[in-house]
Formats: sequence, structure tokens, C-alpha cells
Amino acid sequence: MTEIESQIANNIPPIPVIAPYERCDEIYIEDLGNIHTSKQYAFFKRVFDIVFSVIALIILALPMLIISLVIKSTSKGSVFYRQERLGLNGKKFDIIKFRTMDMDAEKDGCRWSDGDDDPRITTVGKFLRKSRLDELPQFWCILKGEMSVIGPRPERECFYIEFEEYIHGFNQRLKVKPGLTGLAQVKGGYYLRPEEKIIYDVDYIKNRSIWLELRILFCTIKVLFKFEGAK
Repeated sequence: MTEIESQIANNIPPIPVIAPYERCDEIYIEDLGNIHTSKQYAFFKRVFDIVFSVIALIILALPMLIISLVIKSTSKGSVFYRQERLGLNGKKFDIIKFRTMDMDAEKDGCRWSDGDDDPRITTVGKFLRKSRLDELPQFWCILKGEMSVIGPRPERECFYIEFEEYIHGFNQRLKVKPGLTGLAQVKGGYYLRPEEKIIYDVDYIKNRSIWLELRILFCTIKVLFKFEGAK
């Protein structure tokens, strides 16, 4: 049994590893079966998503306008970046972010980001990523119901296919709605490898509750003030 497999078996969160992405040995994620969601929790979560996203879009309207003007004046191309992701039960939707890379960033196909050292990232994009401001347009996805404030971060279909080849059960993340922030982000950060990230995601799915949602949100606020880079 590998170290990662042992951590999954014992439900022990791994120590975050800041390293280039490398494929690990094959691991198997437990089948979570049918996810039971109480009516009270589901109602609270959706109401919270709507209220939170509406307030955020109103308060952040001016900052988002300023960001849009800065992006438009410093690099050629569109202000927003749309990319297809997989949501609840594998349903596809377009995630929206402020563009932080060159327009031809994926001319050679899908590519995992190299973080702060990625040459495709624009000067303004580096600041937006460090401050997480590039994520702000996703409040629109939350308002539409495609995402939630809290949940596993949405991934692209090509990466699900790739990860599932050796992380059997990685698609268990699709049993809940993806989120703007989640347990993996506040506990391990954006530099977690897929085999590490899935441990936190499974832990979140198994223990979802109103109090866990609020704790993750509170921890997210603290993480934002650390001003650390994102991928």
C-alpha cells in the first residue's frame, strides 16, 4: 500500500506538497454510493448561494468594472475567459473567470498550469491570481445554480479522463455541485496534486453540513488575506 493509499484508508489529510504535477501509482477511492441530502441542508445551501452571490455581484460591480478595463488596456483579447467544466452528475457548463493568460494559451491543447512560473500568465494576470480576483465572475455561475459557494473545485472533462486512469473513483467529486471554494482549497491550497485533493473532496462530501459550510467559508476569508498564489 502506497503512502497516499494509506492516508485514504485512515482518512488522514495529507501534508500539502508544493511540487510539479507528477503521476502517482494507481489508487482507489471508496464508492460513496447515493448521496443523501436533507431538505433543510439543501434549502439552506441554495438560499445561501443566491443571497451571497447577489450581494457579492452588487458590492463587487465597480471593482469588476475596473479589473475589466485594466485587462482590456494591458493585453489583447477578451476580458473574460470561458472554459467548459463538469458540474453536478457530470453536467457540462461554462465557468467564467477574468482572463489571466494570453489568448493563445492553449493553442497546443489542454495543459495543467505551472503556477506562478507559467509563462502564459500576463502581468496583470499574476496579480489577479494571487489575490483570487480572477474568480469573481463565477458568482454568476453560482447565481444560475451551476456552482455553489462551497464544493469541490470544478475540473475539465479531459482532466477527469486522465486522472480516472490511475485515481479510480476521482469522478466521485461529481456527486455534489462544484464550488467557488472548498475544503481542499482551505486545507491544502491550489498546489495540491489530484491524488491529494480527492482526499479532502471525499471528506467534504461525506461530512457535509451547514456548520462545515460556514467553517470553510470562514477559513476561505483567512486564506484570501494570505495573498498566496493559485494555479
